[in-house]
Amino acid sequence: MSQSIAANPDRLLPADPGTRSIARSLLERVQDLPIISPHGHVDAAVIEHNTPFPDPAALLVSPDHYVTRLIHASGVPMGKLLSGGANHSESREIWRTFVQAWPLFEGTASGYWLRTQFDSVFKLGADLGEMPADASYDAIAAKLVEPDFRPRQLFKDFNIEVLATTDDPLDSLDSHKAIADDPSFNGRVLPTFRPDAYLNIAHPAWNANVERLVDSAGDGATGYTGYLKALENRRRYFVDHGAVSADHGVLTPATLKLDRSEAERIFELARAGKATAEDRNTFEAHMMYQMARMSVEDGLVMTIHPGSFRNHHQPTFDAYGADTGHDIPFATNYTEAIRPLLRDFGTAKDFHLVLFTLDETVFSRELAPLAGFYPSVYLGAPWWFLDAPDAMLRFRSAVTETTGFSRSSGFIDDTRAFCSIPARHDASRRIEASFLARLVAEHRVSEDRAHEIIVDVVDSSPRRVFKL
Repeated sequence: MSQSIAANPDRLLPADPGTRSIARSLLERVQDLPIISPHGHVDAAVIEHNTPFPDPAALLVSPDHYVTRLIHASGVPMGKLLSGGANHSESREIWRTFVQAWPLFEGTASGYWLRTQFDSVFKLGADLGEMPADASYDAIAAKLVEPDFRPRQLFKDFNIEVLATTDDPLDSLDSHKAIADDPSFNGRVLPTFRPDAYLNIAHPAWNANVERLVDSAGDGATGYTGYLKALENRRRYFVDHGAVSADHGVLTPATLKLDRSEAERIFELARAGKATAEDRNTFEAHMMYQMARMSVEDGLVMTIHPGSFRNHHQPTFDAYGADTGHDIPFATNYTEAIRPLLRDFGTAKDFHLVLFTLDETVFSRELAPLAGFYPSVYLGAPWWFLDAPDAMLRFRSAVTETTGFSRSSGFIDDTRAFCSIPARHDASRRIEASFLARLVAEHRVSEDRAHEIIVDVVDSSPRRVFKL
Protein backbone atom coordinates (compact mmCIF):
# COMPACT_ATOMS: atom_id res chain seq x y z
CA MET A 1 0.00 0.00 0.00
CA SER A 2 1.24 3.49 -0.85
CA GLN A 3 1.39 6.37 1.60
CA SER A 4 -1.73 8.54 1.64
CA ILE A 5 -1.45 11.81 -0.30
CA ALA A 6 -2.68 13.46 2.92
CA ALA A 7 0.87 13.03 4.25
CA ASN A 8 2.38 15.18 1.48
CA PRO A 9 3.73 18.35 3.12
CA ASP A 10 2.92 20.40 0.01
CA ARG A 11 -0.78 19.55 -0.16
CA LEU A 12 -2.90 22.51 -1.28
CA LEU A 13 0.20 24.66 -1.91
CA PRO A 14 0.84 26.22 -5.36
CA ALA A 15 2.09 23.97 -8.16
CA ASP A 16 4.65 26.53 -9.34
CA PRO A 17 7.94 25.69 -7.53
CA GLY A 18 8.94 29.28 -6.80
CA THR A 19 5.54 30.29 -5.43
CA ARG A 20 5.32 27.02 -3.52
CA SER A 21 8.59 27.80 -1.78
CA ILE A 22 7.20 31.12 -0.55
CA ALA A 23 4.00 29.41 0.58
CA ARG A 24 5.99 26.83 2.54
CA SER A 25 7.73 29.60 4.45
CA LEU A 26 4.44 31.36 5.19
CA LEU A 27 2.77 28.14 6.29
CA GLU A 28 5.65 27.35 8.62
CA ARG A 29 5.08 30.73 10.27
CA VAL A 30 1.53 29.78 11.37
CA GLN A 31 1.40 26.00 11.29
CA ASP A 32 1.86 25.60 15.04
CA LEU A 33 -0.29 28.50 16.20
CA PRO A 34 -3.20 27.48 18.46
CA ILE A 35 -6.62 26.89 16.95
CA ILE A 36 -9.17 29.63 17.60
CA SER A 37 -12.65 28.30 16.77
CA PRO A 38 -15.23 31.03 17.49
CA HIS A 39 -18.16 29.29 15.76
CA GLY A 40 -18.95 25.58 15.82
CA HIS A 41 -21.42 22.93 16.93
CA VAL A 42 -19.55 20.54 19.21
CA ASP A 43 -21.59 19.63 22.29
CA ALA A 44 -19.98 21.08 25.43
CA ALA A 45 -21.22 18.12 27.48
CA VAL A 46 -18.99 15.80 25.43
CA ILE A 47 -15.96 17.78 26.60
CA GLU A 48 -17.21 18.18 30.16
CA HIS A 49 -17.73 14.44 30.60
CA ASN A 50 -14.84 13.43 28.32
CA THR A 51 -17.28 11.16 26.50
CA PRO A 52 -15.72 8.36 24.42
CA PHE A 53 -16.36 8.60 20.70
CA PRO A 54 -18.77 6.05 19.18
CA ASP A 55 -17.90 3.49 16.50
CA PRO A 56 -16.36 4.62 13.15
CA ALA A 57 -19.64 4.79 11.25
CA ALA A 58 -21.49 6.67 13.99
CA LEU A 59 -18.58 9.10 14.32
CA LEU A 60 -17.55 9.73 10.71
CA VAL A 61 -20.43 8.75 8.41
CA SER A 62 -23.98 8.91 9.79
CA PRO A 63 -23.87 12.41 11.37
CA ASP A 64 -21.91 14.04 8.53
CA HIS A 65 -24.33 15.47 5.97
CA TYR A 66 -21.40 16.28 3.65
CA VAL A 67 -20.80 12.53 3.46
CA THR A 68 -24.31 11.13 3.41
CA ARG A 69 -25.64 13.56 0.79
CA LEU A 70 -23.10 12.58 -1.86
CA ILE A 71 -23.46 8.85 -1.25
CA HIS A 72 -27.24 9.25 -1.36
CA ALA A 73 -26.89 11.09 -4.69
CA SER A 74 -25.20 7.99 -6.11
CA GLY A 75 -28.33 5.96 -5.42
CA VAL A 76 -27.82 4.62 -1.89
CA PRO A 77 -31.00 4.93 0.22
CA MET A 78 -30.57 7.35 3.12
CA GLY A 79 -31.75 4.71 5.56
CA LYS A 80 -28.61 2.69 4.87
CA LEU A 81 -26.42 5.57 6.05
CA LEU A 82 -28.13 7.19 9.03
CA SER A 83 -28.43 4.45 11.62
CA GLY A 84 -24.82 4.02 12.72
CA GLY A 85 -24.26 3.09 16.33
CA ALA A 86 -27.39 0.99 16.76
CA ASN A 87 -25.37 -2.21 16.75
CA HIS A 88 -21.95 -3.45 15.73
CA SER A 89 -22.95 -5.32 12.56
CA GLU A 90 -25.10 -2.46 11.29
CA SER A 91 -22.31 0.08 11.84
CA ARG A 92 -19.82 -2.12 10.04
CA GLU A 93 -22.19 -2.44 7.08
CA ILE A 94 -22.57 1.34 6.91
CA TRP A 95 -18.78 1.64 6.93
CA ARG A 96 -18.50 -0.84 4.04
CA THR A 97 -20.99 1.24 2.07
CA PHE A 98 -18.94 4.35 2.80
CA VAL A 99 -15.64 2.76 1.74
CA GLN A 100 -17.21 1.48 -1.46
CA ALA A 101 -18.35 5.05 -2.17
CA TRP A 102 -14.98 6.59 -1.25
CA PRO A 103 -14.01 7.29 -4.90
CA LEU A 104 -16.97 9.69 -5.09
CA PHE A 105 -15.16 12.06 -2.74
CA GLU A 106 -12.10 12.66 -4.91
CA GLY A 107 -11.68 16.42 -5.42
CA THR A 108 -14.24 17.33 -2.76
CA ALA A 109 -13.57 19.30 0.40
CA SER A 110 -15.07 16.58 2.57
CA GLY A 111 -12.78 14.03 0.92
CA TYR A 112 -9.80 16.23 1.73
CA TRP A 113 -10.79 16.67 5.39
CA LEU A 114 -11.53 12.98 5.84
CA ARG A 115 -8.28 11.92 4.20
CA THR A 116 -6.39 14.29 6.49
CA GLN A 117 -8.16 12.87 9.55
CA PHE A 118 -7.42 9.30 8.50
CA ASP A 119 -3.74 10.15 8.17
CA SER A 120 -3.05 12.57 11.03
CA VAL A 121 -5.68 11.70 13.64
CA PHE A 122 -6.37 7.98 13.10
CA LYS A 123 -2.91 7.08 11.72
CA LEU A 124 -4.19 4.69 9.04
CA GLY A 125 -0.90 4.98 7.13
CA ALA A 126 -2.51 4.39 3.73
CA ASP A 127 -5.33 5.77 1.63
CA LEU A 128 -8.77 4.50 2.61
CA GLY A 129 -9.37 3.17 -0.89
CA GLU A 130 -6.32 0.91 -0.67
CA MET A 131 -7.45 -0.86 2.50
CA PRO A 132 -10.17 -3.50 2.97
CA ALA A 133 -13.20 -1.85 4.56
CA ASP A 134 -13.12 -4.12 7.60
CA ALA A 135 -9.42 -3.41 8.14
CA SER A 136 -9.92 0.37 8.21
CA TYR A 137 -12.99 -0.02 10.43
CA ASP A 138 -11.04 -2.17 12.90
CA ALA A 139 -8.04 0.21 12.90
CA ILE A 140 -10.24 3.23 13.67
CA ALA A 141 -12.34 1.32 16.21
CA ALA A 142 -9.16 0.32 18.03
CA LYS A 143 -8.08 3.96 18.13
CA LEU A 144 -11.43 5.04 19.54
CA VAL A 145 -11.06 2.85 22.64
CA GLU A 146 -7.55 4.04 23.53
CA PRO A 147 -7.58 5.81 26.92
CA ASP A 148 -5.99 8.96 25.48
CA PHE A 149 -8.34 9.15 22.50
CA ARG A 150 -10.91 11.20 24.38
CA PRO A 151 -12.18 14.76 23.77
CA ARG A 152 -10.12 16.41 26.54
CA GLN A 153 -6.80 14.91 25.46
CA LEU A 154 -7.56 15.59 21.80
CA PHE A 155 -8.47 19.19 22.68
CA LYS A 156 -4.90 19.48 23.94
CA ASP A 157 -3.35 17.42 21.11
CA PHE A 158 -5.16 19.49 18.48
CA ASN A 159 -3.76 22.66 20.10
CA ILE A 160 -7.22 24.19 20.51
CA GLU A 161 -7.21 27.34 22.61
CA VAL A 162 -10.81 28.51 22.14
CA LEU A 163 -13.82 26.47 21.06
CA ALA A 164 -17.26 28.08 20.84
CA THR A 165 -20.42 25.99 20.89
CA THR A 166 -23.92 26.91 19.65
CA ASP A 167 -26.59 26.90 22.32
CA ASP A 168 -30.30 27.32 22.94
CA PRO A 169 -31.16 30.57 24.78
CA LEU A 170 -32.66 28.60 27.67
CA ASP A 171 -29.73 26.21 28.04
CA SER A 172 -28.48 26.11 31.62
CA LEU A 173 -24.86 26.25 30.36
CA ASP A 174 -23.94 23.93 33.22
CA SER A 175 -21.39 22.12 31.06
CA HIS A 176 -19.67 25.38 30.16
CA LYS A 177 -19.52 26.38 33.82
CA ALA A 178 -18.15 22.99 34.85
CA ILE A 179 -15.42 23.22 32.22
CA ALA A 180 -14.54 26.81 33.16
CA ASP A 181 -14.34 25.83 36.83
CA ASP A 182 -12.16 22.77 36.20
CA PRO A 183 -8.51 23.66 37.00
CA SER A 184 -7.30 20.60 35.08
CA PHE A 185 -8.69 21.92 31.77
CA ASN A 186 -6.64 24.65 30.13
CA GLY A 187 -8.71 25.58 27.08
CA ARG A 188 -11.77 27.81 26.76
CA VAL A 189 -15.17 26.40 25.75
CA LEU A 190 -17.54 29.31 25.17
CA PRO A 191 -21.31 29.26 24.67
CA THR A 192 -22.96 31.09 21.77
CA PHE A 193 -26.48 32.54 21.96
CA ARG A 194 -28.53 31.05 19.08
CA PRO A 195 -32.14 32.34 19.25
CA ASP A 196 -33.51 31.26 15.84
CA ALA A 197 -36.31 29.10 17.26
CA TYR A 198 -37.43 32.04 19.43
CA LEU A 199 -37.37 34.71 16.69
CA ASN A 200 -38.80 32.89 13.67
CA ILE A 201 -42.54 32.56 14.24
CA ALA A 202 -42.74 30.03 11.40
CA HIS A 203 -40.79 27.60 13.58
CA PRO A 204 -43.20 24.84 14.70
CA ALA A 205 -42.15 25.21 18.35
CA TRP A 206 -42.09 29.03 18.38
CA ASN A 207 -45.17 29.49 20.56
CA ALA A 208 -44.06 26.94 23.12
CA ASN A 209 -40.53 28.33 23.10
CA VAL A 210 -41.77 31.88 23.67
CA GLU A 211 -43.99 30.78 26.54
CA ARG A 212 -41.08 29.04 28.28
CA LEU A 213 -38.80 32.00 27.59
CA VAL A 214 -41.14 34.64 29.01
CA ASP A 215 -42.13 32.50 31.98
CA SER A 216 -38.53 31.80 32.97
CA ALA A 217 -36.78 35.08 32.14
CA GLY A 218 -39.36 37.81 31.60
CA ASP A 219 -39.10 39.27 35.12
CA GLY A 220 -42.86 38.94 35.49
CA ALA A 221 -43.67 40.95 32.38
CA THR A 222 -45.93 39.48 29.71
CA GLY A 223 -46.59 39.84 26.00
CA TYR A 224 -44.12 41.52 23.70
CA THR A 225 -42.59 43.47 26.60
CA GLY A 226 -41.85 40.26 28.51
CA TYR A 227 -40.53 38.66 25.33
CA LEU A 228 -37.93 41.39 24.76
CA LYS A 229 -37.01 41.51 28.44
CA ALA A 230 -36.52 37.72 28.52
CA LEU A 231 -34.25 37.79 25.46
CA GLU A 232 -32.18 40.57 27.02
CA ASN A 233 -31.92 38.69 30.31
CA ARG A 234 -30.87 35.43 28.68
CA ARG A 235 -28.25 37.22 26.61
CA ARG A 236 -26.79 38.67 29.80
CA TYR A 237 -26.81 35.18 31.32
CA PHE A 238 -24.76 33.95 28.36
CA VAL A 239 -22.33 36.87 28.72
CA ASP A 240 -21.92 36.00 32.39
CA HIS A 241 -21.03 32.43 31.31
CA GLY A 242 -18.36 33.51 28.85
CA ALA A 243 -20.26 34.00 25.60
CA VAL A 244 -18.75 36.41 23.10
CA SER A 245 -21.25 36.15 20.26
CA ALA A 246 -24.86 35.66 19.24
CA ASP A 247 -25.44 33.69 16.05
CA HIS A 248 -28.43 33.94 13.73
CA GLY A 249 -29.29 31.33 11.11
CA VAL A 250 -31.90 33.11 9.02
CA LEU A 251 -33.47 32.56 5.63
CA THR A 252 -32.51 36.06 4.46
CA PRO A 253 -30.51 38.88 6.07
CA ALA A 254 -33.55 41.19 6.03
CA THR A 255 -33.72 43.76 8.83
CA LEU A 256 -36.51 46.16 9.70
CA LYS A 257 -37.35 48.59 12.49
CA LEU A 258 -41.06 48.44 13.31
CA ASP A 259 -43.06 50.81 15.46
CA ARG A 260 -43.56 49.18 18.83
CA SER A 261 -47.34 49.00 18.32
CA GLU A 262 -46.89 47.17 15.02
CA ALA A 263 -44.38 44.73 16.52
CA GLU A 264 -46.79 44.04 19.39
CA ARG A 265 -49.66 43.51 16.93
CA ILE A 266 -47.76 40.89 14.92
CA PHE A 267 -46.46 39.25 18.09
CA GLU A 268 -50.00 38.80 19.43
CA LEU A 269 -51.24 37.51 16.05
CA ALA A 270 -48.44 34.96 16.08
CA ARG A 271 -49.22 33.90 19.64
CA ALA A 272 -52.82 33.34 18.54
CA GLY A 273 -51.71 31.35 15.49
CA LYS A 274 -53.10 33.94 13.07
CA ALA A 275 -49.92 35.47 11.59
CA THR A 276 -49.57 35.44 7.81
CA ALA A 277 -46.41 34.50 5.91
CA GLU A 278 -45.80 38.21 5.36
CA ASP A 279 -46.20 38.81 9.09
CA ARG A 280 -43.65 36.08 9.82
CA ASN A 281 -41.05 37.60 7.47
CA THR A 282 -41.67 41.11 8.80
CA PHE A 283 -41.37 40.06 12.42
CA GLU A 284 -38.15 38.10 11.92
CA ALA A 285 -36.61 41.08 10.09
CA HIS A 286 -37.65 43.31 12.99
CA MET A 287 -36.19 40.91 15.53
CA MET A 288 -32.87 40.90 13.67
CA TYR A 289 -32.88 44.67 14.15
CA GLN A 290 -33.63 44.14 17.84
CA MET A 291 -30.80 41.62 18.12
CA ALA A 292 -28.41 44.25 16.74
CA ARG A 293 -29.72 46.77 19.26
CA MET A 294 -29.10 44.29 22.05
CA SER A 295 -25.59 43.53 20.76
CA VAL A 296 -24.76 47.23 20.88
CA GLU A 297 -25.92 47.24 24.51
CA ASP A 298 -24.43 43.98 25.81
CA GLY A 299 -21.36 43.65 23.58
CA LEU A 300 -22.10 40.25 22.01
CA VAL A 301 -20.69 39.97 18.49
CA MET A 302 -23.57 39.48 16.04
CA THR A 303 -23.06 36.88 13.32
CA ILE A 304 -25.56 36.25 10.51
CA HIS A 305 -25.72 33.01 8.52
CA PRO A 306 -28.39 33.37 5.79
CA GLY A 307 -29.14 31.83 2.43
CA SER A 308 -29.93 28.15 2.98
CA PHE A 309 -33.19 26.59 1.89
CA ARG A 310 -33.50 24.15 4.76
CA ASN A 311 -34.94 20.66 4.30
CA HIS A 312 -35.40 20.95 0.55
CA HIS A 313 -36.69 17.38 0.18
CA GLN A 314 -39.78 17.04 2.34
CA PRO A 315 -39.98 13.21 2.23
CA THR A 316 -36.40 12.92 3.55
CA PHE A 317 -37.14 15.46 6.27
CA ASP A 318 -40.31 13.60 7.25
CA ALA A 319 -38.43 10.30 7.46
CA TYR A 320 -35.08 11.34 8.93
CA GLY A 321 -35.35 14.91 10.22
CA ALA A 322 -33.19 17.99 9.73
CA ASP A 323 -29.47 18.18 8.90
CA THR A 324 -29.58 15.16 6.61
CA GLY A 325 -27.94 16.67 3.55
CA HIS A 326 -30.70 18.40 1.63
CA ASP A 327 -30.19 22.04 2.63
CA ILE A 328 -29.60 23.96 -0.61
CA PRO A 329 -28.17 27.50 -1.00
CA PHE A 330 -29.99 30.24 -2.87
CA ALA A 331 -29.24 33.81 -4.00
CA THR A 332 -28.86 36.37 -1.22
CA ASN A 333 -29.24 40.16 -1.22
CA TYR A 334 -27.36 42.04 1.48
CA THR A 335 -27.10 45.67 0.36
CA GLU A 336 -30.75 46.62 0.79
CA ALA A 337 -31.64 43.91 3.31
CA ILE A 338 -29.12 44.95 5.95
CA ARG A 339 -29.43 48.70 5.42
CA PRO A 340 -32.02 49.44 8.18
CA LEU A 341 -29.74 47.79 10.73
CA LEU A 342 -26.60 49.54 9.48
CA ARG A 343 -28.33 52.90 9.29
CA ASP A 344 -28.73 52.90 13.05
CA PHE A 345 -25.88 50.67 14.25
CA GLY A 346 -23.29 50.45 11.48
CA THR A 347 -21.04 53.02 13.14
CA ALA A 348 -21.96 52.21 16.75
CA LYS A 349 -18.93 51.99 19.05
CA ASP A 350 -17.69 48.44 19.68
CA PHE A 351 -20.51 46.81 17.66
CA HIS A 352 -19.16 43.89 15.63
CA LEU A 353 -21.33 42.39 12.87
CA VAL A 354 -19.97 39.36 10.99
CA LEU A 355 -21.74 38.64 7.70
CA PHE A 356 -21.60 35.19 6.12
CA THR A 357 -23.02 33.99 2.82
CA LEU A 358 -23.54 30.88 0.71
CA ASP A 359 -23.86 33.08 -2.39
CA GLU A 360 -20.38 33.78 -3.79
CA THR A 361 -21.69 36.52 -6.08
CA VAL A 362 -22.11 38.89 -3.13
CA PHE A 363 -18.49 38.64 -1.94
CA SER A 364 -17.12 41.35 -4.23
CA ARG A 365 -20.40 43.04 -5.18
CA GLU A 366 -21.89 43.62 -1.71
CA LEU A 367 -20.02 42.24 1.30
CA ALA A 368 -16.55 43.59 0.57
CA PRO A 369 -17.84 47.14 -0.07
CA LEU A 370 -19.97 46.99 3.10
CA ALA A 371 -16.99 45.86 5.19
CA GLY A 372 -14.87 48.48 3.45
CA PHE A 373 -17.02 51.31 4.83
CA TYR A 374 -18.86 50.33 8.02
CA PRO A 375 -16.60 50.00 11.08
CA SER A 376 -18.96 47.38 12.51
CA VAL A 377 -18.97 45.01 9.52
CA TYR A 378 -16.58 42.09 9.12
CA LEU A 379 -16.49 39.44 6.43
CA GLY A 380 -17.41 35.98 7.65
CA ALA A 381 -15.12 33.26 6.35
CA PRO A 382 -16.31 31.00 3.51
CA TRP A 383 -18.87 28.76 5.13
CA TRP A 384 -20.59 25.42 4.59
CA PHE A 385 -20.50 24.69 0.85
CA LEU A 386 -17.78 27.33 0.45
CA ASP A 387 -15.25 26.23 3.10
CA ALA A 388 -13.40 24.34 0.37
CA PRO A 389 -9.92 24.99 -1.05
CA ASP A 390 -10.85 26.60 -4.37
CA ALA A 391 -13.81 28.48 -2.85
CA MET A 392 -11.59 29.90 -0.11
CA LEU A 393 -9.14 31.09 -2.76
CA ARG A 394 -12.01 32.66 -4.71
CA PHE A 395 -13.11 34.44 -1.52
CA ARG A 396 -9.68 35.97 -0.98
CA SER A 397 -9.45 36.99 -4.63
CA ALA A 398 -12.94 38.52 -4.54
CA VAL A 399 -12.64 40.62 -1.39
CA THR A 400 -9.00 41.54 -0.81
CA GLU A 401 -8.67 44.26 -3.43
CA THR A 402 -11.59 46.10 -1.81
CA THR A 403 -11.08 45.42 1.90
CA GLY A 404 -7.54 44.15 2.34
CA PHE A 405 -7.03 41.46 4.98
CA SER A 406 -8.05 43.29 8.15
CA ARG A 407 -11.83 43.13 7.66
CA SER A 408 -12.28 39.36 7.74
CA SER A 409 -13.21 37.15 10.67
CA GLY A 410 -10.49 34.54 10.47
CA PHE A 411 -11.36 30.93 9.71
CA ILE A 412 -14.65 29.45 10.97
CA ASP A 413 -14.81 25.64 11.01
CA ASP A 414 -18.56 25.51 11.77
CA THR A 415 -18.38 21.78 12.51
CA ARG A 416 -20.03 19.16 14.70
CA ALA A 417 -17.25 16.72 13.82
CA PHE A 418 -14.70 17.28 16.58
CA CYS A 419 -11.99 15.17 14.91
CA SER A 420 -12.18 17.27 11.74
CA ILE A 421 -11.31 20.57 13.45
CA PRO A 422 -7.52 20.40 12.95
CA ALA A 423 -7.93 19.26 9.33
CA ARG A 424 -10.18 22.19 8.53
CA HIS A 425 -7.95 24.79 10.16
CA ASP A 426 -4.87 23.30 8.52
CA ALA A 427 -6.55 23.55 5.11
CA SER A 428 -7.42 27.20 5.73
CA ARG A 429 -3.84 28.04 6.74
CA ARG A 430 -2.51 26.39 3.60
CA ILE A 431 -4.92 28.36 1.43
CA GLU A 432 -3.98 31.66 3.11
CA ALA A 433 -0.31 30.82 2.56
CA SER A 434 -0.97 29.98 -1.08
CA PHE A 435 -2.86 33.21 -1.76
CA LEU A 436 -0.29 35.40 -0.06
CA ALA A 437 2.55 33.56 -1.81
CA ARG A 438 1.07 34.51 -5.17
CA LEU A 439 0.93 38.18 -4.15
CA VAL A 440 4.56 37.99 -3.06
CA ALA A 441 5.60 36.24 -6.30
CA GLU A 442 3.80 38.95 -8.31
CA HIS A 443 5.58 41.68 -6.28
CA ARG A 444 2.29 42.99 -4.93
CA VAL A 445 3.16 42.35 -1.25
CA SER A 446 6.61 42.06 0.27
CA GLU A 447 7.53 38.72 1.80
CA ASP A 448 8.15 40.31 5.19
CA ARG A 449 4.72 41.91 5.13
CA ALA A 450 3.13 38.63 4.02
CA HIS A 451 4.54 36.95 7.13
CA GLU A 452 2.87 39.60 9.29
CA ILE A 453 -0.41 39.34 7.39
CA ILE A 454 -0.74 35.58 7.69
CA VAL A 455 -0.29 35.72 11.46
CA ASP A 456 -2.96 38.40 11.63
CA VAL A 457 -5.38 36.42 9.43
CA VAL A 458 -4.91 33.13 11.29
CA ASP A 459 -4.56 34.32 14.88
CA SER A 460 -5.14 38.02 15.48
CA SER A 461 -8.27 38.45 13.34
CA PRO A 462 -10.50 35.96 15.16
CA ARG A 463 -9.31 37.34 18.51
CA ARG A 464 -10.02 40.90 17.40
CA VAL A 465 -13.33 40.30 15.63
CA PHE A 466 -14.78 38.02 18.32
CA LYS A 467 -13.39 40.10 21.19
CA LEU A 468 -11.23 37.28 22.53
